[in-house]
Amino acid sequence: MTDGRHPELSGDWHVHSQFSDDAESTIGANIRAAQQRGLTHLRLIDHVRVSTTWVPDFLAAVAAEPVPDGLVVHTGVEAKILDATGRLDLPPDLVIGPGGIEGIVIADHQFPGPDGPWTPERTRSELTGGLGEAEAVEILVTAMVGAMRRHPGGQLAHPFSILPKIGLSEDSISDALLEGWADAAAETRTFVEVNEKWACPGARVIRAVRAAGATLVASTDAHVSTHVGRYRDVVGILDAAAQGSAP
Repeated sequence: MTDGRHPELSGDWHVHSQFSDDAESTIGANIRAAQQRGLTHLRLIDHVRVSTTWVPDFLAAVAAEPVPDGLVVHTGVEAKILDATGRLDLPPDLVIGPGGIEGIVIADHQFPGPDGPWTPERTRSELTGGLGEAEAVEILVTAMVGAMRRHPGGQLAHPFSILPKIGLSEDSISDALLEGWADAAAETRTFVEVNEKWACPGARVIRAVRAAGATLVASTDAHVSTHVGRYRDVVGILDAAAQGSAP
């Protein structure tokens, strides 16, 4: 729950259930955990691919659960960016809005290469083979902006978590690229999450989000209900951003 300094901590905007193949808890257990933590907002999401067929069942399961007073439950699906244009790995019949999910959670699970998603191993090989660091970061940022523009009103999951996996860091993002990325988040009404599981993005990115007027939310990326709403690294990142210090 909020500690008085960071109102973002009153919500958990990225929580998985058994509809994801790598998560343990039921939707009901996650809702009860959010209530116990004193949260006011909870976004229930699960991983999808183009072949996913269970989204209607997920929505029905959410609708069947009682929601305690004082808690607002939101829905979404988490989809990876597929390529440099910002195309997402989504089922073609996905409904967004009335009768469907509230929004798409956009994830940088792999590097969005020009010809499709690259594994971290391939991306490091491309960097070794001549792909410039600045060029790689521009491809990533352009893909994220493209995804936001294709699907306004969504959310960015663990932004820039792919960078350390490919041997880069948020320091590799130029000020101009970062400002344009944050402006796109504001223009497309995209929530930007600061993620406990991956401890990202850092303080510099958080400051850019706030300067652009985009909405910042906190998330645990919980895959088990006991992790819902429990923040440590997120608090440190928000403290550093407020103090103007490095992440």
